[in-house]
This record gives sequence, structure tokens and C-alpha cells, in this order.
Amino acid sequence: MSKRNSQAAKTAARERLRAERERQAKKDKVRRQLIVAGSAVAVLAIAGGVGYALVQANKPSYWEAAKDDKLVKPANTSGTNGTTVIIGKDTAKKTLKLYEDPRCPVCASFEQTVGPTVHKDVEDGKYKLQFIGATFLDRNLQGEGSKNALSALGAALNVSPEAFLDYKTALYSAKYHPEETEDKFKDDSYLIKIANTVGALKNNTEFQKDVKDGTFDKWALDMSEVFDKNKDGITGTPGLVMDGKKLTGSDGQNAPMTVAEFNTAIDNALKA
Repeated sequence: MSKRNSQAAKTAARERLRAERERQAKKDKVRRQLIVAGSAVAVLAIAGGVGYALVQANKPSYWEAAKDDKLVKPANTSGTNGTTVIIGKDTAKKTLKLYEDPRCPVCASFEQTVGPTVHKDVEDGKYKLQFIGATFLDRNLQGEGSKNALSALGAALNVSPEAFLDYKTALYSAKYHPEETEDKFKDDSYLIKIANTVGALKNNTEFQKDVKDGTFDKWALDMSEVFDKNKDGITGTPGLVMDGKKLTGSDGQNAPMTVAEFNTAIDNALKA
């Protein structure tokens, strides 16, 4: 083979090799572009998923959103946002403020023991009763039972003051009041079950609709703020106040938990 032919063969071989390298380089470029595009899609998908998760996580809860609901005041209320609930005869000269949280076990004990005396006193015109509902146990224990039960109490009050008092008694009864760590009052069906033991509320379709629809949820939140911002110095429940002074039992600190202690505290307050 001549030198010329040998050189031509080498040149041809190099050209074939160059062409093969170009083809391979194009394949590699396309593959890299596909990988980058796929990665970008994956990143966007991940980002979209994270974004969706963040949006969901930052969405207000039902009760947070309820703060912006249109306020519906129960009948038989007065004052700012209908949060003044006073029950009793107009002839009664003094008013007993009663602070209670629906989930509160001490409130349940108070209602079961002293509640009948309070109701009789109100019926007899000894004093009027002002109810202030609290929901701090929902914050402390996590849950929504206090708020939901307070809203249901608003639905009962919308029926009548008597229905309200009877329903409150039923909610705090030994038979139906749950342990404070058991958030049973969050269930509308349970609240309606209890209401069916109260004459004025039994199978009351309007009451049941108000409970299921959360008609008085916004009102319950506004009522809860009255407790949170109260100027009587009440930080726990039950709390009793008359003429700006706390009514306490024999310990001088907590609410009277027996009928005898309660009567003593009330008589002293009425004389003051």
C-alpha cells in the first residue's frame, strides 16, 4: 500500500470516528435535556405539593373562620353582640353573675349540687342570674366541645330562658357530662341527644337545625371573649360574682360547692 493510500485510509477512519463522536454527543445532549426537563417537572411537582400542603396547613380552622361569620344573636339576649344573658324577675334587685365552661368538671359538680338552689332562688325572685360562658378548656385540652356546647346553649336560649336553664342542667348532669379530657360535646348528635331529655327541646326541629348549622357559633365565640376579657378577676370556672365581689366558699378562694356554703355567701352578698 502506498503512503498516499495509507494516509487516505487514516483520514477516512478519523472522519468516521469524528462523525460517530458527533452522533454520540448529540445523543448525550438530548439525554441531558430530557433529564433536566424531567427533574424540573419533578421539582415543580414537589414544589406544587409542598405549596398545596402549606396552603392547607395555613387554612383557618372551622372555628377560626367562624369569627368572620355573620352574627346571629339568640332571642332573650341583650348588650353588645347579644352576649348579655340575664334570667329572672325584673323585681329582683341584684344579679348573680355565673361564669361557666361547658367542659368544666367542677362546674358540673356545682350544677349537680348547688344548681337546683340557684334555679329556685331565681324563680322566687331572690336575684337575677347572668350567665357568662367560657371556652378556655378547648384551648387548654385541645378540642371544640366547649364552643360547640356553648353554641347549642345559644340555640336553647333562642327557644326560651327556661329551655336554656333546663338544657344547661342536662349538659352538666352526672349522666351526660363527659370527663374534661373527653371531647364529646364536639358532636352535634350528642348535644341533640341530651336536648331530647328537655321538654321544650325534645324533637324541636328548629333547635336541632340551629345546632347542626352552627347558627350561634359566632355568638358563642363572642360570648367566650366576654369571659376572657372580664373585669371581675375570674380566671377559672365556676365563678360567682355579685356587686363586683366574688362569692367564695369556706376557703375564701373558690366558688362555694355546697348548698350551705352557697346560701351563706349569697345571704351575705344580698345584705351588702
